Amino acid sequence: MSMPLLEVDNLSVDFRGDSGWVRAISNVSFSLEANRSLGIVGESGSGKSVCALSILRLHSRRNSRMPQSAIRFDGQDLLAMPERQLRHVRGGDIAMIFQDPMTSLNPVLTIADQIGETLRIHQGLDKTAARRRTAELLDMVRIPDARRRLDEYPHRLSGGMRQRVMIAMAIACRPRLLIADEPTTALDVTIQAQIMQLLRELQEEIGMSVILISHDLGLVAEFVERVIVMYAGQTVEDADARLLFEQPLHPYTEGLLKAIPDLDGDSERLAAIPGSIPAPGAWPEGCRFGRRCAYAEPGCFEQAIPLATLARGRQLRCPPRAAALDTAS
Repeated sequence: MSMPLLEVDNLSVDFRGDSGWVRAISNVSFSLEANRSLGIVGESGSGKSVCALSILRLHSRRNSRMPQSAIRFDGQDLLAMPERQLRHVRGGDIAMIFQDPMTSLNPVLTIADQIGETLRIHQGLDKTAARRRTAELLDMVRIPDARRRLDEYPHRLSGGMRQRVMIAMAIACRPRLLIADEPTTALDVTIQAQIMQLLRELQEEIGMSVILISHDLGLVAEFVERVIVMYAGQTVEDADARLLFEQPLHPYTEGLLKAIPDLDGDSERLAAIPGSIPAPGAWPEGCRFGRRCAYAEPGCFEQAIPLATLARGRQLRCPPRAAALDTAS
């Protein structure tokens, strides 16, 4: 078995608040092999984007810390890597599509300047070569009349085009790992489908691994091979994508899937998970989902719930469901 391209081991992230340090992520671990795809799903506030930004150490160094954590890329420890060396990894070997294309692009720089900067820094191209390569990248992401767009500013482009520019910037150096954080946010359904098809084609062409972060389970089901479900800063379920969507085990995963609109169903009312996700620093004792769970037992509130490993490498943070599965098998 080959060594994973990315290994995240026991990732915990604390942020400095007015009353001291607050933990936002607790002991998250996963790995990803080359040319594979992983989805990370959950409600807003579950910790998905915090995980993604932690991989590239994009949190404020002064106001964040990652105690007893390890993040290895191709065997190199990113958390111990000097900042100068890490700059060559960011945008080069590991690229990221940020959540909101409306605000992620610099409004005072042209498209050619923004993509060209990446090419000059990471590939040493001069301005003329960078401009030529930028036009090729815009063609690759299906932006019509790409050469005319080089000198446009972001506000002159539609939301779909800005998202494609973000993708072009991310793949400019043919990264080995692409982190796509809500890559279809604020886009209409037709454009969403085009963007995801584009990412799939680029993954096959470049041979890169992809981490897709989304709360859109339908999108994730069509794109990734494996899914991690996060809730309140923890992994609650980790499984093969097909297995997870066919047989969700954690009550939270089950609730998320039931909340997807069923166009063929008879019910006009969407299923909803009662309550809301607790804020960091206000996590309850025991199971963090327990107060919202219809299957909660007294033991769920007594102590921290471990992440159990089941058959086929599946992981689950729910002892009652894990015990029921063992009994059935």
